[in-house]
Amino acid sequence: MTEKSYDKPIKNFLFLLGLLIISPLMLSLAFRALRTFKEMPKALFGYALLIVAVCLILFTIYFGFKAFKILLNYLFDN
Repeated sequence: MTEKSYDKPIKNFLFLLGLLIISPLMLSLAFRALRTFKEMPKALFGYALLIVAVCLILFTIYFGFKAFKILLNYLFDN
């Protein structure tokens, strides 16, 4: 049996953990900004933050599947 280095799956899961913490916080911050800023120039900041937060959540979902796939490939030698 060969020695395996689990550096890549562990780094991916640590990055995923950071994304799982940051993306919902950014989404709640975006909704709070939309609720707080009523006038138009400042409201654009809230909408921009909302778009970034939604994209970050979609990337988190994609990266979660990718991280689990990498871990399964390391575990089962695919």
